[in-house]
Amino acid sequence: MGCCNHNYGFIWFICLVFMEHTVIVHSGSDNKHRIHGPLVNVTKHLSFPDFSFSNNPRVLEDVKLLGSAKFSASSAIQIPDDHDPPHGNGNDIDHLRHQAGRALYSSPIRLLDPHTQSPASFQTTFSFQFHNASSSSSSSSSSNFSANSSDHGGSGLTFIIVPDEFTIGRPGPWLGMLNDACQDDYKAIAVEFDTRLNPEFGDPNDNHVGINLGTIVSTKTINASDVGVFLDDGSVHRAWIGYDGSRRWMEIHLGSDGGSKDSPPSKPIFSGPLDLSPFLNEYMFVGFSASTGNHTQIHSVLSWNFSSTSRAFLWMPSVETCESNIIVHGRAGTTSAEPPGTFLIFVAVLVLVLAVVLSLYYNSGRKSTEISDTSIVLPEKKQRPRPPNKPRCFTISELSLATLSFSEYEFLGSGSRGVYYRGKLLNGCQVAVKRFSFQFLHSQGFDRRRFLKEIKGISRVRHPNLVPIRGWCQDQKETMVVYEFFPNGSLDKWLFGVGVLPWTRRFKVVKDVAEALSFLHSNQLSHKNLKTTSVFLDISFRAVLGDFGFVLCGAESKRFESAVSQSADVFEFGLFVLEVVGGRQRLEAELGQLEERDLLDFAWRMHEIDEMARVVDKRMGTVINLEQAIRVMQIGLLCTLNVTKGRPCMEQVVEFLCMERPIPELPPSRPVALFPYNSTGALCTGYSCASFK
Repeated sequence: MGCCNHNYGFIWFICLVFMEHTVIVHSGSDNKHRIHGPLVNVTKHLSFPDFSFSNNPRVLEDVKLLGSAKFSASSAIQIPDDHDPPHGNGNDIDHLRHQAGRALYSSPIRLLDPHTQSPASFQTTFSFQFHNASSSSSSSSSSNFSANSSDHGGSGLTFIIVPDEFTIGRPGPWLGMLNDACQDDYKAIAVEFDTRLNPEFGDPNDNHVGINLGTIVSTKTINASDVGVFLDDGSVHRAWIGYDGSRRWMEIHLGSDGGSKDSPPSKPIFSGPLDLSPFLNEYMFVGFSASTGNHTQIHSVLSWNFSSTSRAFLWMPSVETCESNIIVHGRAGTTSAEPPGTFLIFVAVLVLVLAVVLSLYYNSGRKSTEISDTSIVLPEKKQRPRPPNKPRCFTISELSLATLSFSEYEFLGSGSRGVYYRGKLLNGCQVAVKRFSFQFLHSQGFDRRRFLKEIKGISRVRHPNLVPIRGWCQDQKETMVVYEFFPNGSLDKWLFGVGVLPWTRRFKVVKDVAEALSFLHSNQLSHKNLKTTSVFLDISFRAVLGDFGFVLCGAESKRFESAVSQSADVFEFGLFVLEVVGGRQRLEAELGQLEERDLLDFAWRMHEIDEMARVVDKRMGTVINLEQAIRVMQIGLLCTLNVTKGRPCMEQVVEFLCMERPIPELPPSRPVALFPYNSTGALCTGYSCASFK
């Protein structure tokens, strides 16, 4: 019976092969009959005489605002949002610093023919105005402008073409156009109207127009002063941008808004060849972006017109193809007109099937004896399909292939516990692979069963501020954990690197990490490895906590570990808070003054003399809520108290940060010790069991 089933299966396989061949022949025949239709124009036209809700009730649906962008009371798009500052201080403009926003047309527009790689032609004109935030309520006169020139001057405005409607670029000189999360091949086009001089980006002066193709460094810059335009003089200007896709030619005109929007100045400020096709997808979003840095400036777009035309061929079936389909799929009376090729193929299949049957029949006796002497090979058990992102066990070969054999090119960083590599799985998902060092695993009394149990426990936990675990890998020599990859990298690169993270984002990072720890502790879990290198930033700069400290000594009591690990997390969070606010690492031997090398010791000394402001990162300048920063540091010091002397749990810490309960008063001087016990396990490292000096 098994032989018969096998024979019939083989026969059906032959039949299916020929049936598939028949289908392919017909489909190929149909494709031959497909012809080019007429060449048509795909057009799009937008018109916003202003952005008032009364004149255009659909403006909220047609224009998508991102970041610090809003519709102003004067019926304009405004970046940044000059809402009332904290504490009702009308003269305080610090909340306008380091802001970025975008305003995009909510639907994508066809700007490229993917078959011919021909860019579309488009024309746009818009009126815009830059003015000082401190004088926004009064008329913009040149005298007021000059008097306040040292306090204003935002980075500028761009007309932008981008591939998505959710990315917000960085503030400051990035003009809200790009951020560090954007890939190298991020396709973006911008015409910038820049009022700040940034030599590192090749700016010629603080009053220029630039054309940016996929980068913040302008491909072409034009001095606006050459045509008598001063972008930040408070007056309303108008720009005309035209692009001829067939010629790959761009023209830009710039002038005052006094004349007609349809009549640009006779002489363009730029006219020349420019191929936009490498920086375009078939569909893109158009609109505006703007930003501010240490200086403030209100960017307003008062009106906007945009129109585009792209060429496309229509595909149409021929008359013969339609008639063939009618004959084949028609009623019984029309089947006589079926093409003879189908009948011949059917006869050939039938003859082949008969030949196979006869061959199997004559050889059946010999086959049966052979089968009796051989073992039965069962088919492989099919694995059940699993969700693509469900945590699973990886093989060494899978991770070696994903990381290019753990090459230096994919190296992300290293620490005392292991090395991080960037990888790309076969399904296209980018991951970060942590490869634990042999010395670390064996120095901790590594327990294989316990390790897998902890990973599986953590991998089942889901929270917006926790890094998802994609899986693990373990054999006799290697132990690895696979995390989701975050392009913005770890927090330490933003805190201790070249740039300066603004206070608003630092405070958000502290709250995000506190909520992540509180969630872990509520599920009877702990992190055990909290530091700035364990915190990562996603594309919107939301902090996510990863790099869990899985490995612990297997001989330790679980009840003891559960209590102590969570308490140690709280202590480490206190140190983490001081690092974020102070913008420096907890131990810095290179500092000149001995009393400032130990950050925790320095913070307690400043608390004793009521000078906590000295701990705050001075690189942030005046763009900081000092009262809020000192409150956050007090919460951090509270977390470093002895467990029996007032150390809070993470749930209470979250309530402190959200202003839901008052902060307990700190002791006037530093406690004598952090922990009343001494441990030889992995729970005590660095500060966790150290005595105060």
